[in-house]
Amino acid sequence: MRIPEHIGIIPDGNRRWAQLNGMSKEKGYAAGLNPGMDLFHLCHEIGVKELTFYGFTVDNTKRVKKQRHAFTDACIEAVQMFSRENATLLVVGNSESPMFPKELLPFTKRTVFGNGGMKVNFLVNYGWEWDLNSLKLVGESNRSVVNHIKSNDISRIDLIIRWGGRRRLSGFLPVQSIYADFFVLDDYWPDFKKEHLSDALYWYNTQDITLGG
Repeated sequence: MRIPEHIGIIPDGNRRWAQLNGMSKEKGYAAGLNPGMDLFHLCHEIGVKELTFYGFTVDNTKRVKKQRHAFTDACIEAVQMFSRENATLLVVGNSESPMFPKELLPFTKRTVFGNGGMKVNFLVNYGWEWDLNSLKLVGESNRSVVNHIKSNDISRIDLIIRWGGRRRLSGFLPVQSIYADFFVLDDYWPDFKKEHLSDALYWYNTQDITLGG
């Protein structure tokens, strides 16, 4: 089976999951922490080299205060959990904004934990316009757009998996996603199970990967 080198994760459906289980919306974010670790370990076992998790976006910060605090706390805890694994961590997002958690500032440069190994990226207070803003400074003769985006230390994505049934990228790394295959699961992220990854990988293995060639 062909294994994607880099998988992007859009862990959606937390709020709907919470409501379905009789909880207030903000309770759904913490329920997504263990699924993230389970997915990491499964990907490590099969040889995935890089994982990128969509934490929260600049647009998400418009949500009510309880939800904003809940998803911010969940992102902080998730990064701290991964810092106890064998991984090289990077947090990418607008760290100059007051919405960016100060606890994650040390992770805005890629850091090796344990024995290193898989690259793990978190998009925190991320916005595609923020990411691409510096492109206006690039001269017409410059051939490498990737070198001038703020997420330049994140590689091209092979496969994006989105939970929660929505068929949209929601601004997820537009440059790195340009040739990515996109697999959508109707199940909510807190209900993650290893079959979700298996289904996505089997589907990916059937795709004709040409990268435009």
